[in-house]
Amino acid sequence: MEALTRIDSATVVLPRADIDTDQIIPARFLRTTVKEGLGRELFADWRYLADGSPNPDFVLNQPAAAGCQVLVAGDNFGCGSSREHAPWALTDFGIRAVISTGFADIFRSNALKNGLVPVVVDAGTLQWLIAHPGAHVVVDLASITLQLPDGREVPFPIEPFARYCLMQGVDQLGYLLSKGEDIAAYEKRHA
Repeated sequence: MEALTRIDSATVVLPRADIDTDQIIPARFLRTTVKEGLGRELFADWRYLADGSPNPDFVLNQPAAAGCQVLVAGDNFGCGSSREHAPWALTDFGIRAVISTGFADIFRSNALKNGLVPVVVDAGTLQWLIAHPGAHVVVDLASITLQLPDGREVPFPIEPFARYCLMQGVDQLGYLLSKGEDIAAYEKRHA
């Protein structure tokens, strides 16, 4: 996982509430344990028409969405079944942060463990972002703020250990492995 301290990007807005994990990555694409390539299937039922061609009306298929690393979504993002494939698909597509007024607990946990920052903001901030698609924002993990183009800095909650892992570019296993010498020394002292 690459270290992540600051995401500086325009936003892409998908203002629907209750976007569940089966909409993020439909169940028929869950036959893999490989993260790479899942971005092609992100929001597949919305991004593609019945004939498999891109839906020109879907926001991620529009030219303004190209290169955006921050998705703005309605409340209760990531609800539904537990699947790590949802944050895998988002990050493989290039999304590094999702801004919403709320996230499903399991999605939030999976996101943080896989290099995706769930940014919880108040309803007023979310409405401003929805009304200003393409707004340039900064998600700053060092200051734990979302910086808006008008100069406002909106704090957001994040678990300290998850923040540490994101900023160091390690997952939980990587963190434990980095403590191998300390663990071995402890075991030796307490043998």
